[in-house]
Amino acid sequence: METKKYLSLIDRELAQMPDFVKEYQLETRHSLTTSYQYLTEMRRFFSWLIAEGLTQAKSPSQVAPADLEKLRRSDVLLYLDKLEHSKNKQGHLNSPTTVNRSLNALRSLYKYLTITADNNHGEPYFERNVMLKINSLPYTKTLNYRAHALEAHMYTGNLKYQFMDFLDQKYAAQCSGRALASFSQNKERDMAVIALILGTGIRVSECAGVDLKDFNLKEATLDVTRKGGQRDSVPVADWTLPYLKSYLEIRADRYQAPAAVKAFFLTSYHGQCRRMTTNAIEKMVGKYSAAFGHPLTPHKLRHTVASELYQATKDQVMVAQQLGQKGTSATDLYTHVDQKEQRQALNASAGESKNKPSSD
Repeated sequence: METKKYLSLIDRELAQMPDFVKEYQLETRHSLTTSYQYLTEMRRFFSWLIAEGLTQAKSPSQVAPADLEKLRRSDVLLYLDKLEHSKNKQGHLNSPTTVNRSLNALRSLYKYLTITADNNHGEPYFERNVMLKINSLPYTKTLNYRAHALEAHMYTGNLKYQFMDFLDQKYAAQCSGRALASFSQNKERDMAVIALILGTGIRVSECAGVDLKDFNLKEATLDVTRKGGQRDSVPVADWTLPYLKSYLEIRADRYQAPAAVKAFFLTSYHGQCRRMTTNAIEKMVGKYSAAFGHPLTPHKLRHTVASELYQATKDQVMVAQQLGQKGTSATDLYTHVDQKEQRQALNASAGESKNKPSSD
């Protein structure tokens, strides 16, 4: 269901794009969500070129590679400045993350046009890549600040177990009517979903994409399809296994799952058994966590795993491997989440200075 939705959205974007973008889409490997986001960013950039008179095109589909080749650094900076001072649907100014996502989309396109493509006798469309001269926007908050804000939205320590106990023993008392019936129907499944994310750190889209064959409960491992279609295998925390097994015991009968349905997490929609979607998991986690009194998203559950794993190992490579990240730069944040050690070191150094003999 989720795959079909994004494929439809991608097709809709491609219908508005010039041929070289369609070629780019065929030859690049991004996840469906990233592909869709990048295409929307390209369309927004092409529309801006038209509005600014930087192309003779009347629509994004008419933009030519030559229009992109001739752009100057100042032109791109002007576009980024416009994005930075534009408001999103919520009425807030676009964040550096949003602006950088647009820049990453354009960098990807320019890389294809100047290096990867072999449109003309094995040659790329052009050689000059103006995007190499553009720096990403810096974050306006330090790692310490971002880590401190993140720490308040994670389920580290005993909190994750308290959350699971809340769902198991207390949540039903807050429900009535259809809400209670839905919870009773899906309790084992929903707890298994949350346990799996908290026990592996996989992305919500990866969780939705898990199939029956991907689990080896005896070895406590999970095969997962990462962003970009790469296959990976990660260990599963032992404490999560009882939740997964409890769900497996009721999966087939509860959801009337035909043998042909290979999805691990199922839902019943108008009497039909189908895969649980990313959107459904996000809504489910939001609903339960709000009732628990600590609202968060599935992505914050992923942050929880990363933070605890780093605190236990001090190994950024191991954290990156567990999360399915290609490098360790994204794990820098987790080295700052727990500020207790930083505070202890600060106090210890202050104590040493206090006790140090005077040089007089």
